[in-house]
Amino acid sequence: MEKITLKVEGMSCGHCKAAVEKALKDTGGVLAAEVDLDAKSVQVDYDRDRVDRAGLVKAIEDAGYDVQN
Repeated sequence: MEKITLKVEGMSCGHCKAAVEKALKDTGGVLAAEVDLDAKSVQVDYDRDRVDRAGLVKAIEDAGYDVQN
């Protein structure tokens, strides 16, 4: 299992938090996702054999949010 913290722009409320967490949790290989609205970030626990950073970023962007490098 790997952990990564991604900076996410555009999150401002509980709905945003839920949308990003759901998008990630629906991605194969993601074990957990927890958004920190104050830090504008999400911490993701994932199986690197099933998904990579690009896959996580795509899930967040598909949900309508921007990931900073």
